[in-house]
Amino acid sequence: MLLSLVLLLALLLNAWVLLALWFHRPHRAQLRYVPIALWVLLWTTSVVCLWRGEYLAAAAWLAAGLTPVLLWWRGLLPTGQGDWADDVAYTTTGAVDGDTLSLQRVREFRWFSRTEYEQVWSSREYQLSSLQSVDMITSFWGLRPIAHVLVSFGFGDDRYLTFSVEIRRKRCEEFSVLGGFFKHFELNIVASEERDMVRVRTNCRDEDAYLYRTRISPEHGRELLLGYVEAANKLAVEPRFYHTLKANCTTIVYAFAKRTYPGLPLDYRLLLSGYLDEYVFARGGLQQGYSLAELRQRGCITERARAADDAADFSRRIREGVPGCNGTASPTI
Repeated sequence: MLLSLVLLLALLLNAWVLLALWFHRPHRAQLRYVPIALWVLLWTTSVVCLWRGEYLAAAAWLAAGLTPVLLWWRGLLPTGQGDWADDVAYTTTGAVDGDTLSLQRVREFRWFSRTEYEQVWSSREYQLSSLQSVDMITSFWGLRPIAHVLVSFGFGDDRYLTFSVEIRRKRCEEFSVLGGFFKHFELNIVASEERDMVRVRTNCRDEDAYLYRTRISPEHGRELLLGYVEAANKLAVEPRFYHTLKANCTTIVYAFAKRTYPGLPLDYRLLLSGYLDEYVFARGGLQQGYSLAELRQRGCITERARAADDAADFSRRIREGVPGCNGTASPTI
């Protein structure tokens, strides 16, 4: 029984090390699989010794392989430097002067397809006292439990500023849920207009998007907005890794929101972001007088976004029929 338990732990350890080495394998073709091969050799030797009852030898071989791996892992730090994909090449940063929020590197890409686009990064100013609404947008691309979460701040006259916590991937690199556990991606925070941030998902990447008008008051909305800016400014000088569970598009926002609403509980739906609307609905954060099913049905903006395409009034058109967006919003909290 004890031997079986030790072998199970050894298998789990082996899986963790193999995945860590796989996601950080050397770029040079001659060395690409050398670390993995060395680990497999040492681990196999350790298991054989364990099976023979040579426990001291097994421990020695395992330590010989595991010690350098753990030292390497501990020293693996984010750099903030890399050949980044164009849409995450910069981190949006900002400064507040009185009532004025000045942002640098706001993304305003014009997307023609998933891979074709016109790059624009700009500086913008917003009056904090003009903030009127906070919307939550969830975008699905595959499994129902997983969604990307955007937060859009409305400043009147259909002017919206959308923040997204992104993986900072390199060129020709795709997102991997597993890779997010193994320091494979760095974290990035980008602000954009909805014709970029939302439209690229619905119109170019064929994702399904849902928009919800929250009951967050303008005062608390400003706190949430400045939380994004503070985190982005810090990230620009102190890079950190993205983590599938601990540092992603929902857990980062939860940390901001908890400052304003200290009683917010932890919940599995913060990890399974596809059900985040359930969590916010249960906490009274969405429009009242509707079931969650109604909010989802009326908040589905996919077809409206595709019909609006690159129209100047994109933000207004995707909100047609969304509860709370037509002057009948529930009281704020």
